[in-house]
Amino acid sequence: MDPIEAHRVRHQKPATRMTLLAHLFGIIATVLLIVWLLHYREGIDLDSDSASRVFNVHPFLMFFGFIFMAGEAMMAYKTVLAEREVQKFVHMFIHLVAIVLGIVGLHATFKFHERRGLTNLYSLHSWIGIGTFSLYCLQWLIGLSVFLLPGASHDSRARVASWHVNGGRILLFMAICAALTGLTEKATVMGLQHQSEARTINFLGLSILLFGILVDLSVSLGRY
Repeated sequence: MDPIEAHRVRHQKPATRMTLLAHLFGIIATVLLIVWLLHYREGIDLDSDSASRVFNVHPFLMFFGFIFMAGEAMMAYKTVLAEREVQKFVHMFIHLVAIVLGIVGLHATFKFHERRGLTNLYSLHSWIGIGTFSLYCLQWLIGLSVFLLPGASHDSRARVASWHVNGGRILLFMAICAALTGLTEKATVMGLQHQSEARTINFLGLSILLFGILVDLSVSLGRY
């Protein structure tokens, strides 16, 4: 076995472990999010007469629909046991699902603000979130045109590949920053009366952060 191949093999097991742990913390974060929204925050319903239930669609879809799905798309090359072209298609398709669900999640918060007569896009959380989502959509379009659709040369793909991978990693952490600032903002505005709810939000935030770190490690180790 040549040195490069041996180096790659040494990193495969750690990358696989990181992938499994990322899924574990992604599931933990999803469960905590559902517990928080259903047990403490009235539930989730985009068409509800309750503005709070409409708003709750936003955190649910922006984590499970956007961040979690984005992480799954990034790890598709590890989790989908198929040929490279199939993995590439699954990678792009899951990213597209994340975009669609993210649009619905953003719609929910604008709908909530309209009902409450609140100003849109005034907080750091909203600036990071909108900026991240816009760049994410641009990243997907570039990836589609360069890597999936015919026409791009091998040299063009090689030049863009590193930017595409590292750009995706950066955008994942930007999305996590948006999630954590959103949780902090919501907890501050609500003036939580229950310590158990505050702890649930804290553990949720930590789980989201660990999910992002583990996804990044899975992707970075998997490239060696």
